Amino acid sequence: MILLSIPAILFSLLLMAQSSFVLPLDDDIIQYSATPKDDPIAKLQEQINKGEVKLEYVQPQGYLLSVLRELQIPLSSQVLVFSKTSFQQHLISPDAPRALYFNDDVYIGWVQGGDVVEASSVDPEKGAMFYTLDQRKSVTPKFVRREECIQCHASPNTLGVPGHIVRSVYPDKQGIPQLQAGSFRTDDTSPFKERWGGWYVTGTHGSQRHMGNNTVTDKDHPDNLDLDLGANVTNLWRLVDLAPYVRPHSDIVALMVLEHQVRMHNLLTRANWETRMAINQQEAMNRALGLPLEQLSDATRRRINSTVESMLKYMLFSEEAKLVEPVKGTSGFEEEFVKKGPRDQKGRSLRDFDLKTRIFRYPCSFLIYSQAFDSLPKLAQERAYRRLLEILTGQEKSKDFASLSPSDREAIYQILLDTKQNLPDYWKSAENASLAFNRDRAGN
Repeated sequence: MILLSIPAILFSLLLMAQSSFVLPLDDDIIQYSATPKDDPIAKLQEQINKGEVKLEYVQPQGYLLSVLRELQIPLSSQVLVFSKTSFQQHLISPDAPRALYFNDDVYIGWVQGGDVVEASSVDPEKGAMFYTLDQRKSVTPKFVRREECIQCHASPNTLGVPGHIVRSVYPDKQGIPQLQAGSFRTDDTSPFKERWGGWYVTGTHGSQRHMGNNTVTDKDHPDNLDLDLGANVTNLWRLVDLAPYVRPHSDIVALMVLEHQVRMHNLLTRANWETRMAINQQEAMNRALGLPLEQLSDATRRRINSTVESMLKYMLFSEEAKLVEPVKGTSGFEEEFVKKGPRDQKGRSLRDFDLKTRIFRYPCSFLIYSQAFDSLPKLAQERAYRRLLEILTGQEKSKDFASLSPSDREAIYQILLDTKQNLPDYWKSAENASLAFNRDRAGN
């Protein structure tokens, strides 16, 4: 018994160390620096190397338009950030904002006169992968891996894994963040009034106020912004020369989707890494103790379940900051985003917008369809599906998911039943369907 207790104590200490917030990128089960397998940008580079794709160089954007086309990133996703929060910050200002474009798993940054196109994409197992593409015309353009980006993009702000951040700051007239006033990490739980400092924002939002389209005028009190000046702006021409950009917008709805999905991706990566590391450490201890490799301790189960629960709470918008008036964009992003579906038998999609009291009509993240979700380790994915079914069928009644009305739960259940591939068979049973379609009827 004494001999067994020593490894058990060591195992507990190991679990505590490895559960620290910033996870080790060089862990033997993670190997972040290894060549990614399923990174969209790495795949594009392979096509370029084989001559299957040829990037076109067109001034003033260089390779930008061609990259967006090959990666199927809509131009309507353009958002403009003028705070100096990029490694090309010397070229960024309110007069020359950085343009960002995105789809469900790729992010592209372009700066006027920049030496490179900035790029990152989500590998379903490794998380965010960072690249630059030289803007000098070349026979064979090359995306170069930039691991130095994780100095900022693997921190508590990204949930301790390689990921992305949407930040709101108090920028001065040069775009320099006045950090003594603080800053905000922005996602769909953020109060509207704390969003988009250092960003241009086009769209209407009624009496709600945000920090966008604004710069600090009083450096002694940088947080004293006149939020009315930046409200309900639908045309940026009075604020910035838009001629170099591919679109004259920085769409408010695109910004809301961007800030939701970057945190969702980070949570998916965190759940993936945490689970893989927990299982790997458990197996190592089981070998030392002569136990079956698949045997899990209570501590390991709690570690996996906890990270999955955090992911599900965000996936179901359980702490979303509510809108008090409708929001409307300017670029056509809403229409393009919605068209991507998929749709259930009643024509409903998780990509349908509400934009009156919340961002989406059916509050379950569209990234449940992503490769990152489908690549979760088996134990994490099984836990996610079990918990999701309990929540949607009304078996889970905790306050964590109280924001989901019975009609929300029923609609999400039916949409997933019709559209999500590889659902466990128990999701489709008549008993669960009956729960989903009839729960809480007696009380409503």
